[in-house]
Amino acid sequence: MVDIKNEKEIPWRDGDSGPKYLFKGPKIDGGLILYKPGQKLGKHYHNEVEETFFIMEGTPTFIIGDERVETKPGDVFSLPPKTPHDIINEGSENCKIFFIKAPYIPDDKVKM
Repeated sequence: MVDIKNEKEIPWRDGDSGPKYLFKGPKIDGGLILYKPGQKLGKHYHNEVEETFFIMEGTPTFIIGDERVETKPGDVFSLPPKTPHDIINEGSENCKIFFIKAPYIPDDKVKM
């Protein structure tokens, strides 16, 4: 069975920004992240989950390990398990990012 959703019908975790999951399991999960200027995700890693990001809008800075990576719309990249990362919107406009995580392991996130 196909599960079709419209992202506009799913709320942002933090009210008007933050992450929102569009799908969860059984094999992958994913959704969108919207950060306003000055907002950030918080450094963390995943023990077994690989995470892929597609930058849709804005120019968020990713902190991957100790490296700062400047991004722009159209950039896409994957982070292997155990890779510490954070997302910071240091720009003057909102940033919007699509993400997919696999495999689906809901409690795999480790905050740093």
